[in-house]
Parts: sequence; structure tokens; C-alpha cells
Amino acid sequence: MINGNRRMTNKPILEIKNLYAKAGDKEIIKNFNLTINEGEVHAIMGPNGAGKSTLSHVLTGKSGYEVTSGTVLFNGKDLLSMSVDERANEGLFLIMQYPVEIGGVAFMTFLKHALNAKRKYNKEPELDTMAFMKLIRGEAQKLDISQEMLKRAVNVGFSGGEKKRMETLQMAVLKPLLSILDEADSGLDIDALKVVSQGINDLRDGKRALLIITHHQDLLEHIVPDFVHVFSDGHIIKTGDKNLALELEAKGYNDFIKEAQC
Repeated sequence: MINGNRRMTNKPILEIKNLYAKAGDKEIIKNFNLTINEGEVHAIMGPNGAGKSTLSHVLTGKSGYEVTSGTVLFNGKDLLSMSVDERANEGLFLIMQYPVEIGGVAFMTFLKHALNAKRKYNKEPELDTMAFMKLIRGEAQKLDISQEMLKRAVNVGFSGGEKKRMETLQMAVLKPLLSILDEADSGLDIDALKVVSQGINDLRDGKRALLIITHHQDLLEHIVPDFVHVFSDGHIIKTGDKNLALELEAKGYNDFIKEAQC
């Protein structure tokens, strides 16, 4: 399948079947099903409280959530049996809605260790400091990230938009198979949205896939999805192409939710 300059295949990267998950005693994800193939971009849109961020937490292994039934395969392997580190090293990445600050941990040190841990996991030679610096400077320039920003601790003193740029830089360096964008447009002004979107689009090579969680059409004007899913009450109630996002923007969610309940 051809989409722009990207050639997509039917090889699945993520296969979620009949997934149920809860936080505490509350069931949030309910009979969730989704398959994402190589090169595909999927967008999930839904009202507040539908469980969109919970889905990202479950997939990335955040503590506090319990999968009660269902299966998740990532590149053919059982994702739910993997530790958080294993999921990241296998190629799963999350751009968080609210990236955390880690005082006392230099960003460059953090990212170098993360990259070399992944390379070691994949039996690739680790990068020395010189090679790493060359890589980082090239990717940082594309995202309009200054050398001064690179010298700071992880996300400390950054605006919301700067944090998202730094998250995108991590994604550009680690080159994950599947990136989950949990409201990546949150905190971005118009110019920052364009820069971050371009950085994300640069990774669209026909192999890597994206799962975009968002409330608004704005991000999807820059990162055009192949599929849009309406998410309500813990599962997908409707799927369409990029035009579905325009319908949601114009009509809201209520009509789709009422239709699904009939």
C-alpha cells in the first residue's frame, strides 16, 4: 500500500485483542481491539474520561494498572509479559502529555544511557561520546533545540512546548518501532506544533508506526493519519479515515456515542 512517499505493509506491529484493564477497582479499558501495521498512523479521539491515556499507560507498563484479560502482541511478542525496560528496548516509545522533570539528571547523560542500553539490548555496538554528540546535535538542530537546552537536567526549567521538543528529540534518536503520542500537541503554540510535527513526520519511513491520542484536529493537520478511531467507554466505537477527525471537530462526540449505544 502506498501513502505519499511511504510504502506500508500488512505486517502487524501491534495487535490488541479483547483487552480489559482496570485501575484499582474501576474497569477502564473494555473489550478493546486494535491492529497497527508497519508504517501506519492511527489516531484515537474521544471525550475526557474515556480511557485514552489509560490505554497508553497499560501499553507502556505504567504501575497502578491491571490487565484482567486479553492479549497484546508487539512485533509478534507478548507485550504484557515484558518489563517497562524491555518494552522500550523492543521499540515502544511514549511522548507523554505532561513530561516529568528529573532534577539532577543531565539530559545528555540520560539520553546517551538510554540509547546505548537499547543498542546493547539489540547486540549493537555502543556509541562513544563523540559519535553520540554528533548524532544529537544534528537531530537537535532540526527541532530548533539550542545547545544550552541540551545542557540542562531532564525537562527542568522548560516550557510545555520545550518539553515536547525534547521528547521528540528522544524519539528521533531512539527510533522506536511504535511511538505513542499522548496529546503531544498539549502546550504547543503554532510554530512549535509545526516543528514537533515535522520531527515526528521525519520518522515515517514505511516501517515505523504511530498511535496518536488527541482531542483536536489541529495535530492531525500536520501528522495525517491513515485511520481515525472514536474512543468511548474504554473501547473503539467507530473507525474511519482522516475525514472522520473533521466530522468529530464539527459535530462533537455525542452523536457517535448515541449511535453506538443504539
